[in-house]
Amino acid sequence: MSPKFAVEVRVMPRRALLDPQGQAVEHALDALGFKGVGGVRVGKALTLELERPDSGQAEDDARSMCERLLANPVTEDFTLSVRPVE
Repeated sequence: MSPKFAVEVRVMPRRALLDPQGQAVEHALDALGFKGVGGVRVGKALTLELERPDSGQAEDDARSMCERLLANPVTEDFTLSVRPVE
């Protein structure tokens, strides 16, 4: 059995694109009295547990998953964090 790795994926809309969800949250916070809030962006976070021979393979596979399914390459950027499961 291969070692397990915890992978955290953060997917966010590209900065150059409009983020309607972020704008809605920003306006709602203002309406609730939270002044001075700006630049709100809404994305998604995913956690995966992968069995792979090493962390490099876990990162490569997670990156491939993001490129093929988890993130839209046209409108979203993603970041990965990989650590061993203890």
